[in-house]
Amino acid sequence: MDVKIQAAKADRLRQLHQGPKILVLANAWDAASAIIFENTGFPAIATTSGGVAYTFGYPDGEYISRDEMLSAVARIARAVAVPVTADMEAGYGNEPRQMKDLAIALIVAGAVGLNLEDSGRDNHLTDIAVQVAKIRALRAAGAEAGVPLVINARSDAFWKLAAVEPKERFDETVKRARAYREAGADSIFVVGARDRDTIAAFVREIPAPLNILAGPGVPPVGELEALGVRRLSVGAGPMRATLALTRRIAEELRDKGTYTGFTEGGLTHDEANRIFEK
Repeated sequence: MDVKIQAAKADRLRQLHQGPKILVLANAWDAASAIIFENTGFPAIATTSGGVAYTFGYPDGEYISRDEMLSAVARIARAVAVPVTADMEAGYGNEPRQMKDLAIALIVAGAVGLNLEDSGRDNHLTDIAVQVAKIRALRAAGAEAGVPLVINARSDAFWKLAAVEPKERFDETVKRARAYREAGADSIFVVGARDRDTIAAFVREIPAPLNILAGPGVPPVGELEALGVRRLSVGAGPMRATLALTRRIAEELRDKGTYTGFTEGGLTHDEANRIFEK
């Protein structure tokens, strides 16, 4: 670990949130996907907690252990030269000392940023004061270590409170976002916002670079950029698409005894090897 190199990467990642172009992150789940995304030209790599969990044989939602998640982050960070930000779910704890330990572990693993969400495995929203303390602890630990971690504070309020009156869940999300920003978050990740008007309203009301999750109904990249969104994540979507392809290959092989699922459009042995040659 070279602190100066990681600090420079953290600064670069933070700058990428300042525009004028939106930061588009193709979330990786292993070293292979990270290398492909880097080779395609993405200026930074984000991990997907769901994708990593599936790779290890777990469902999404903090069923994978912190150490297993960190081991995947370390492999990804070693495989690419661009900045890596890690999805660490709810941080695997609620105490500031646990966040300090997490920050140091992330830096040792080679990451320079992280996602931290405000709902855990119990599916309940974390108390705002608890989440604020966690963000402050991460910020302080990164500064002390010499690597100013880029904290992407995710609020699940708009998603989790879907049954609540729209204005109430919007206001709760904005309240949380502002508190997280004041505590030291570099950007705010709002999950569940899909239509143009709602996204534009969050851009106006949240005084921080806004991260949106790609998915059905979400405007394309160019429209999001015009709305003022500064970061777009694809989450576990590409990994789930890869799983679907793998299942189709398996079903074809089982039912038909044919191989078109991987022989048509797949990489050759030599093409795949060239991707990973250093």
